[in-house]
Amino acid sequence: MPTEEFKQEVEKELTGKETEPWEIIYFKLYQSQPPVIVRAIETAALMLGSDRSRGYCLEMICADFLAANLYHGDPEMLLFSMTRFFQSCPESSSKHLLKA
Repeated sequence: MPTEEFKQEVEKELTGKETEPWEIIYFKLYQSQPPVIVRAIETAALMLGSDRSRGYCLEMICADFLAANLYHGDPEMLLFSMTRFFQSCPESSSKHLLKA
C-alpha cells in the first residue's frame, strides 16, 4: 500500500471520516504579515464554524477573492470557487441561495 493511501486509511480509522489527499505548503512571510493572515483565518472560522480547519478557512478566503475578481480571472476557477463555497454553506443558507 502506498504511503499516502496508508495515511488516509489511518486517519479514516481514527476519525471515522473520509479525507482527501493533502499537502503542506510553505510561504515566506514578512513579520508584519502573519497577524493579518491569522486574523483573516480566525474571522473566516467564525463565519464558517469553528470546527473548520485553518486550511479550509484559507481556501474559502481565496475562493471569495477569486469570486470578487471575476472579470480578471478564469471562469472555470470562479465556478470551482463558487461550488466549494456553496457546499460549505449550512443547508438553510444553501436553500436561500437557490431561491435568489
